[in-house]
Amino acid sequence: MESTFNQKDVTDFIQTNRELFEEKLLSEAVNVASKIHEILQKGNIDLLKNAEKLIVYIVEEQEDKLVAFAEQEGIAWAEHSLTVAFKLEWIQAIRRTLWHFLNKYDQLHNKFSTREDFFQLEKKINDQVDQFLNTFFLTYTKYKDELLSSQRKLVEHLSVPIIPVSTSVAVLPLIGMIDEYRMQIIEEKVLMDISRLKVQTLIMDLSGIADMEMNVLDHFQKVLNGIAMMGSKAVITGMRPELVRKMIHTGINFEQKAETKGTLQQTLRSYLDNEIQK
Repeated sequence: MESTFNQKDVTDFIQTNRELFEEKLLSEAVNVASKIHEILQKGNIDLLKNAEKLIVYIVEEQEDKLVAFAEQEGIAWAEHSLTVAFKLEWIQAIRRTLWHFLNKYDQLHNKFSTREDFFQLEKKINDQVDQFLNTFFLTYTKYKDELLSSQRKLVEHLSVPIIPVSTSVAVLPLIGMIDEYRMQIIEEKVLMDISRLKVQTLIMDLSGIADMEMNVLDHFQKVLNGIAMMGSKAVITGMRPELVRKMIHTGINFEQKAETKGTLQQTLRSYLDNEIQK
């Protein structure tokens, strides 16, 4: 195989016939062909130039460069939210076009002396195309997952609004479902903002919370401990009957960790009146 097939000669043959190669490639990827300029403008990705680069890596078995290129492409397509179906169609079109030109090359130079030579080459090339696709999709998925996680964390931070109402008092209204993940965000945001805003009293309003799972209640108690350790006082308002009933039957209470009051409005009025009198 190695003595009959010169990899460099093949890449030279394809590059010499670049226009024919691109014409064949575009005919094999009809859906992508109409999007080439759009993809170039959106993600600064030159599909034709990158196809030629990939062909060189495949034919000349430059595995390290192929993997690095696949990772680069995966990040670029994920970052610019380009359609993965187009990428799959494009790579499969590159595979078919490459085999078309290998056939043309063999017709001119008669390099495949045996069937074994051909099948060995087929395995090598198809394995590398598959490796490119696998690496691309793994990188694409990883980048997307990290991006979604980052966006989710940002949204969760925005859903934990600590609102200063005076130089020493702040309010944290909690609304909606509180799961373990969101409680971690609450813990992080509360402790950071107490330090940043110099909060002496943090009023946590739970009127928008109907229920909490036991593990979340346990975590909430630890958050109250953290508030005390930061030298701040926790005040809980608006506890709903359903939540109170659950705490009674499970033996949980916040009395040693926080002061509990009725409504947020009454509590704020009381604290702000005290601030004015001072």
